[in-house]
Amino acid sequence: MTKKIPLLIDTDPGVDDALAILMAFNDADHEVVGLSIAAGNVGLEYTVRNALKLCEVAGRDDIPVFAGCDSPLVLAPREDAAHVHGRDGFGDSGFEPAAREAESEHAALAILRLSHEHAGRLLLVALGPLTNIALALKLDPTLPQRVARFVVMGGAVSAHGNITAAAEFNVAFDPEAAHVVFEAFPHFDLADWEATIAHGFHHQKAERWLQAASPRARFYDRISLQTRKWSADRRGELWHSADALAMAFALQPDGATRLAERPVQVELAGALTRGATVTDWNRQTGRPDNARILLGYDQARFEALVEAALAAG
Repeated sequence: MTKKIPLLIDTDPGVDDALAILMAFNDADHEVVGLSIAAGNVGLEYTVRNALKLCEVAGRDDIPVFAGCDSPLVLAPREDAAHVHGRDGFGDSGFEPAAREAESEHAALAILRLSHEHAGRLLLVALGPLTNIALALKLDPTLPQRVARFVVMGGAVSAHGNITAAAEFNVAFDPEAAHVVFEAFPHFDLADWEATIAHGFHHQKAERWLQAASPRARFYDRISLQTRKWSADRRGELWHSADALAMAFALQPDGATRLAERPVQVELAGALTRGATVTDWNRQTGRPDNARILLGYDQARFEALVEAALAAG
């Protein structure tokens, strides 16, 4: 029997993070070895609380949850995403907190420890701001040598941002952290905001998925209601889940239909472009390609993974 791939998810739940995590829980080929939590969509108090509750609802209290950084490395963010996800990150749905608490180990230390325990096999997936991973790299710059594959949800590779005109939320929340991470990892897979926009699914289809007779579907229906209403009002007939797409790419990379490898850097100083991911499409700088950029993913496979995760018992 093939040994399961160890999967560590760095995340800031968040409604779309929750869907991605449910997808990971439902995957037979991967073993989730931990959730390392940062502030991002909302504050750390809520993102940790949400991770614990999601594990409880999914019957996965065996998975450790590690609280991490409660703010960016250097500067305070311009804004969080409470207007999309709710003040508590889960649609202000009023659920009871989980019975258990987070582990005492800091997320950055847990990332390093788990990278040693699963050296050469670890799949690291980053769904939120990269603060925890940047801190881990500052503590131990050899981290990339032990990670078999690193998948990042972040950036906007041709500067069509979703939080500023040029920048995507996760990178813009902590540009210094993204800079540290992108410079440290010689190779990573990038599922950006522009890929997300190209892989939406119809609200009516999602509504059918959420009618599944499972605790996961019922809980997700409840916590995502505000986000879905916001999306329908702002983006029309399609609903987009950035973290779910990144997780599909992480779990089943052979579902990618178009990929491009290019150098990607993070802009730190621009008055209008701070947090933008600058892609050297023409390879003019002479820098090595560090990012394998997802441009297309099998839509039917993506939707099947989402539907199966919601329907799981």
